[in-house]
Amino acid sequence: MLATIGPLAAETGGGIGISGVDEGSFLTIVAVAALAALTVSLLGKRVAVPVVVVEIVLGIIVGPELLGLAEPDEFTQFFANLGLGMLFFFAGYEIDFQRIRGKPLRLGGIGWLLSLAIAFGLGGLLAAAGVVLSLRFTGAAMATTAIGTLIPILSDAGELRTRFGTYLLAAGAVGEFGPIMLITLWLSTTHPLHTALILLAFIAVAVVSGVMAVRSVSVGWGHFEGTLETSAQLAIRVAVVLVFALVALAAELGLDLLLGGFVAGIITRLAVHGREVARFESKLLAVGYGFFIPFFFVFSGVNFDLDAVVGSVSGLLKLPLFVAMFLIVRGLPALLLYRGVLDARDRMALAVLSSTQLPLVVAITTVAVEQGHMRGSTGAALVGAAIISTLTFPLLGLRLRTGRVDVGLAPGRG
Repeated sequence: MLATIGPLAAETGGGIGISGVDEGSFLTIVAVAALAALTVSLLGKRVAVPVVVVEIVLGIIVGPELLGLAEPDEFTQFFANLGLGMLFFFAGYEIDFQRIRGKPLRLGGIGWLLSLAIAFGLGGLLAAAGVVLSLRFTGAAMATTAIGTLIPILSDAGELRTRFGTYLLAAGAVGEFGPIMLITLWLSTTHPLHTALILLAFIAVAVVSGVMAVRSVSVGWGHFEGTLETSAQLAIRVAVVLVFALVALAAELGLDLLLGGFVAGIITRLAVHGREVARFESKLLAVGYGFFIPFFFVFSGVNFDLDAVVGSVSGLLKLPLFVAMFLIVRGLPALLLYRGVLDARDRMALAVLSSTQLPLVVAITTVAVEQGHMRGSTGAALVGAAIISTLTFPLLGLRLRTGRVDVGLAPGRG
């Protein structure tokens, strides 16, 4: 993609610019990301608005549908893809399999399979009624959970280390990994067997990379850690190389780039397991959430087709319909399956938070529209509903959790 940008430096109106790149749009997105963080910091605890919500809303405002200060192009799309890869890196990194194994992971898996069955059932009804073209793409989009989006919100709220957070992480992990596999093996290819063989090759490379990473860290963690306060920043550079290398490998093999970022996060977590990594994590957070990830969310707002949703009655009607379906598909299993481990209020919080969606909805609808399996208005309505879920569900879920204190969950226990 970088090759399409053109020569790096070119004479443009008496100054030096980047040929084929809208520098104004790039600067606007970066500035809006900073403005979003400033807005949230000024609001403080008086109005607990997640920063991703502000990023998306401001992106829509400065985008071509409203103020027209920023336009999506290949250059900004490239950086947004890097941000998406980093977002799924942190989603994979936060999955501590020792912590979520046992009942949390088992319930998360059963819950997602139940969600998938409900989603395909509802998708079939919508397809039969002519509301959507394909039950499999619509159903797959509704059976996701944006745990990568929720992680910074949950972390800021102190929920990641609670018993409730353990069950949510397990449900969210399956709710992202399962749909990624659907995209990779079923939705984005016409040759599932061939793609499965490629996936096995990717897994083999990932396993080798994981073993090498674990051994390298075991032998040289002291040296890695020693560079964290120097300009070398070796540990961070190696982690970033791992993320983008696996993202690039996944894309090169025809797999979804989300898989590369997710697996890189899992490998990094396994490599540093059992070590004091507070400084390491702080540096990673600065790289990811300081630039790449907010760039993705602002770009998502800029790239949102607002006219396709508000420009027709059908688009407007689909918006609340899909929001309600997100709650049914992902929320209903949470209310039913966790009756023995969480009280009613926490089950409601889990249901709402599990229904939060965005990155995978964007990925699935993009594939569906490109392949002619989904109308553009339906794709925009699904993405719009996912944005609404990101705007409202975390706030509602955390409100349900207000004042509730619990302890961490021991591995493998209920």
